[in-house]
Amino acid sequence: MSRPVIVVVGAGPGVSGSVARRFADEGYDVALLGQDQQVLDDLVPGLEERGATVGHAVADVTDVEAARDAVRRFGEHTGRIDVLHFNPSAFREKDALTLTVPELLEDVALGVGALLTVVQAARPFMSEGGRISVTGSMAADDPWEGAASLGVQKAGVRNLVVSLDKSLAPDGIRAVSVTVHGALAREGAFTPDRVAESIWSAVARDPAEWTSEAHHRG
Repeated sequence: MSRPVIVVVGAGPGVSGSVARRFADEGYDVALLGQDQQVLDDLVPGLEERGATVGHAVADVTDVEAARDAVRRFGEHTGRIDVLHFNPSAFREKDALTLTVPELLEDVALGVGALLTVVQAARPFMSEGGRISVTGSMAADDPWEGAASLGVQKAGVRNLVVSLDKSLAPDGIRAVSVTVHGALAREGAFTPDRVAESIWSAVARDPAEWTSEAHHRG
């Protein structure tokens, strides 16, 4: 049987890179989808050192056709997608009095809408036991007014995860948003590696204990 496969959407040097390495340590092959070729190239050696076969593609996930095609190519190449991890969000330092409607919609297209694109593309390659995970944030409940669109994105994506989880559960596929209750840091309880550990734990839970939201509290 082939090794399990995780597709990491919004792959970069932070939480998503740590997620890729954590799953590689568990025997997963890894497909990386991101916007910067150099960033993806930098991630590959560390994953291969862990025994993973690594594929990667550059695409703007708000470009529906490009993102869909990239995920489909991953699925067609591996024949399976066991975990889809979604990490993108937009940080725009504008409060609600200066944020424009087009800017809000642009940010939501990245932080929420793109999840629909990649899940719909991955679904034909997912089977019972498949999992979808999303990097969530406390901004969903306690937004910083200086970046008003981020809270909207995180609340929206958490809500969408609940709908996805309910829709996919009859087929044995589950979705979870992992809410990070703190700011990411290089040291301490909120390092990307610590958050990735919580994401792994949420995905690897017994289905009988499943909830569509899990938490990283440090």
